[in-house]
Parts: sequence; C-alpha cells; structure tokens
Amino acid sequence: MGSRMEEGGAHKSRVRLHCLGHAGAGVGSYRRWAASVGPDVDVVTLPLPGRDSRRREQRVTDRAGLLADLLPNLLKAAHEGPYALYGHSLGALVAYTLTRALADAGAPPPLLLAVGACPPPHASTALMSAADLPDDQLLPLLDHLGSLPRGTSASPGGLWRRSVLPVLRDDLRLARSLRTAALDPVTGGNVGCPLVVFAGSDDPLAAPAALEHWQRWTPGPIDLHTVAGDHFFADSPDLPGLVGQACRDRAAALPSGGHR
Repeated sequence: MGSRMEEGGAHKSRVRLHCLGHAGAGVGSYRRWAASVGPDVDVVTLPLPGRDSRRREQRVTDRAGLLADLLPNLLKAAHEGPYALYGHSLGALVAYTLTRALADAGAPPPLLLAVGACPPPHASTALMSAADLPDDQLLPLLDHLGSLPRGTSASPGGLWRRSVLPVLRDDLRLARSLRTAALDPVTGGNVGCPLVVFAGSDDPLAAPAALEHWQRWTPGPIDLHTVAGDHFFADSPDLPGLVGQACRDRAAALPSGGHR
C-alpha cells in the first residue's frame, strides 16, 4: 500500500494531504483514503475538537478558536516538506481559512487547496443563519438541502439528535464565522496556490454550477471536477484518487529538493 493514514507526520519526500471533515462529523469519511489515494501521498486527518479522538474537548465556534487549535501544528508541518489540504463542506471553509492563515504567517504554501461540497465564501447559503433555529425548523431545512447524512434518524430522543445535532449547530456557527472572516480584507482574500474544486453530481446544497464561483478566490484558474454522489461524497471511491493525482502532479512540478 502506497499511503498510510495517521494523525502525525510523514516522510519529507512524500506529500502530506491534510483532510478536514464536514459539519457535525469527524474524519471517518477518510478511513479508506489511505488505500485509495495512490503512491507518494500520506493522508493526515485533522479532527476538530469535540469529535473522534477529541470528543471530550470543547468545540470551537469561531475563527480565532480554530486557528489557535490547528494552526501551530500545521505551521510546523508546512516547513517539513510538500503538503496539500482537502476539506469537505465545512472542512472546505476550514481548509481555506488555514491556507490564508499560513500565508499570513509566512509559511510555505500548500501544493494545492482542494475543496469539496462547499459554496465559495461569498455565496449566501440557507444555512448561514440556521445555527439557532428551533429543531422543528432546522431539521426540515437540513433534510431539504440534503445535509442529513444517509440513514440518519432525527426522531426526538434519538441518538443522532442528542449527540450529533449539538455538534452540527456549533459547526454552523463556525462556518458563519469563517465566511464572515473570508470577506474581511484583513483576514480573507485569495489563496496563493492552485485551487481544485469537487462537486457532487446530485448535491442540492453545493451544485457544480455554484462551485464554479470559487474562481473568485484564486488569481489562477480553478480545476473543477464533478463526481457521482450527493452532499456526502467524501467517501466516494473515485475522490481519493483524483485528489492524490492532483497532489502528485503538483509535486512533479516542484524544483529539485521538493520545496516551492
């Protein structure tokens, strides 16, 4: 197997692909990526506080808390060799925010920023102000937008409603903070690296045509891919290989020594 999944480091000569999960969830969608991403790419999952191995930690709901939590280790990794980021839905906004913060800190840029299932930061979405809606309004909205994971039961007293919905609400608050910061000239703006965008063919929340507008967030052309699936296509069998190949293509263009 040419890759490994880890929450730590990778060998210098390989590309580290840092992956961030969607709202209300951890990084379980990336469980099989290590076996599918292809050679010379190491999948490094970045769970946010309050889920997965970090489930007992306090969740973050704004940009400052997010950067305080994730940026220090990512800054270190950025200086150790070529790397890239992929974020899905909320994770795309997190990956964008980290890319901008890394640039502001003077770190080497990622080989690429890959985003999936997420309208660009300037787009108005129905979930922008939905974090504090009562359950009887929020749940039908999530269902209408295809934002309830497959097989989810949102019945009163159900496990999902008790354990996941509070996480999802905080993640919607985080998304609102990140979108607002992206539009601030001090904390937002273009990314200085190639931008690869992935859309689900049947995603009602982030349709392929809407994701074309990520073009506004990079001075160069975007590379837009449509993959089969709805909003939760991060576990698609095709996506890891596409992201991995994009990483290898960019790594092949690096000067000798592996640094930009």
